[in-house]
Amino acid sequence: MSTYLAQIAPQRSTQYAALTSTLAPHELALCPLGQPASNVATVSLAGQAYLKFDLSSALEETARRELGTLAMTSAFFDYRQTLEGEIGPWLRPVETDFAPAFPPDLVMTRRYKGKTNELFTHFLCNVARYSSAFANTPWADLRVLDPLAGGGTTLFVALVLGANAYGVEKDQRDVESTATFIEQYAREQGISCSLKEERLKKLGHRWWFTLGRQTPSQCVLINGDTAQALELMNNVKHPHLIVGDLPYGIQHEGRLAGLLTTALPVWASLLLPGGAMALAWDSTRLPRADMIALAQSACSLTVVDTPPYNQLAHRVDRVIKRRDVLVLFGENRR
Repeated sequence: MSTYLAQIAPQRSTQYAALTSTLAPHELALCPLGQPASNVATVSLAGQAYLKFDLSSALEETARRELGTLAMTSAFFDYRQTLEGEIGPWLRPVETDFAPAFPPDLVMTRRYKGKTNELFTHFLCNVARYSSAFANTPWADLRVLDPLAGGGTTLFVALVLGANAYGVEKDQRDVESTATFIEQYAREQGISCSLKEERLKKLGHRWWFTLGRQTPSQCVLINGDTAQALELMNNVKHPHLIVGDLPYGIQHEGRLAGLLTTALPVWASLLLPGGAMALAWDSTRLPRADMIALAQSACSLTVVDTPPYNQLAHRVDRVIKRRDVLVLFGENRR
């Protein structure tokens, strides 16, 4: 049995520090290491917060693979209370096997109004994968769709993780500026980038990016109404995972009800068997029970509402006092 420490990701903002400390234990519980991990606890060493947990030594290879992809923790250590008779604690850094497919600053470089915290977006992607039949499938073999792509943060997270990324966004300026950013970033970073543009008659516009040389990744940006996502994604491979941060606003409940009633059945029809969907929303105005009822009435996917899935709510700021996460899955879930 080995004892590990996972450093809870430090944040500049106190509100995001609360985010990581709240969600880190749940992310660990949901990941493939979560069930075999034992004696999980939050500890503090020299003023830094860590998750402490025990794993069988037989899981060392799995630990190296999975720990590096966690969002809410940032460094990992083998923990010893004593070492050769010397009282500790002693920490030995653990090298993970995760290698980002693209420079991690791809996710952070582009700033825009309304951008979701990058770590939270990464967390959403992880939760969707962990909740699907593809929990043990490498990111390089997965496809992620954000049906409300905005400025592209979910797409960039998926690309860095190694997945193929697809996004549907109605705002033409958002999509065009995201396409321009990808081209400029690839050029500045020396990343091979080919682009094919395609107009969809009476529907919208698609930008097909192929990024990288040895193991190229695909990113497809689609300008159009997410309620028409099935038609907009014609000839695009269906996703294993759907990840979205639902819109906020004063009339949040009414907007959200209309959006989900119209779009959720479409998104569900795109999801591959065994796939999962992770959606974040402002539960300050729309309580979790109402959100679940709305989702269940809109599509045939199953809502997961057992711990820790029903414990993912957290504070964002003075306006969004409570943001929550809803996870839905289709057939053949693990």
